[in-house]
Amino acid sequence: MSESAAALPHRPGEAALASLGHAIPAGDTADSSPHAFPDGGRWRTEVPSVEGPEALHTVLKEAAQLGVPVHRVSQGSGVWMLTDAEITEMVDTAARAGVELCLFTGPRGTWDIGAGTRTASGGGGLRARGQSAVAGCVEDALRAAALGVRCLLVADEGVLWVLHQLRERGDLPADTTFKVSALIGPVNPAAVSVHEGLGGDSINIPSDLTLEHLTEIRRVSRVPLDFYLEAPDDLGGYVRMHEIAELIRRGAPIYLKFGLSKAPGIYPFGGHLRDLALETARERVRRGRLALDLLARLGGGESGTDTMSPLGSRLPGALNRFPIPAS
Repeated sequence: MSESAAALPHRPGEAALASLGHAIPAGDTADSSPHAFPDGGRWRTEVPSVEGPEALHTVLKEAAQLGVPVHRVSQGSGVWMLTDAEITEMVDTAARAGVELCLFTGPRGTWDIGAGTRTASGGGGLRARGQSAVAGCVEDALRAAALGVRCLLVADEGVLWVLHQLRERGDLPADTTFKVSALIGPVNPAAVSVHEGLGGDSINIPSDLTLEHLTEIRRVSRVPLDFYLEAPDDLGGYVRMHEIAELIRRGAPIYLKFGLSKAPGIYPFGGHLRDLALETARERVRRGRLALDLLARLGGGESGTDTMSPLGSRLPGALNRFPIPAS
């Protein structure tokens, strides 16, 4: 989208501050991302931490009541924490609603016997420790795909590369997409390009990156970015709602993630956490309504400079990949 065709969205409090002699510096059109999703939209939405069929129904009901568009829901506990019947119900429910369903592959380092993740350095974080952990992630991916899941959340670069090769070889459906987890999210343009090359179709970047960092990334890659407008506490608890229009302008194509700070963790989810999971699911949707209302007030919504992808859109478009070695 050409910036010459529409004015830049304004910033919060812009007119009032200008009237007092404290005008916000004008935006630079050179900072605007030149990229969009294949459908022409600049942003999509995601509700994370949707941990089972009941939570999914809750999110969709709340979204309908509040008028919140939902392109994707993601689950964080892992494929292995769901029965075949639960996965099938989630696949069918999401398909009827025209929403993409993304399930996490596992196991992951924070839950296994390695002590490194509990040191001050954090060790290897969520990454898959050893070949058996990689195999477990592959098992989850194949099982989920066989049950109709077409988006998989990945927290290890090696697992991402293996799954991409399986997709290219036809062992996973060609329209399967891989979403890179926030807990291994790259923090510079070169690293984003590497994750894209390894097979990432959307990449969580940490929500403490600056607006200038987004501009730097967009100078080298058009891979869709996932960005928490409000981050869970274990990701910093940042709330970036007032920057929503600028995040879209600089970061498009971008998934706006409606996270929730000051909420207890629910991974790995089970029935003992049912009430918490449902309550926080509703509040995530409400946070989404607040964020989109703000976007509309700033002139960056559907009638403004940056349009939303049509509901039901999911594919990222052509991306740069590393060549796969001949077998």
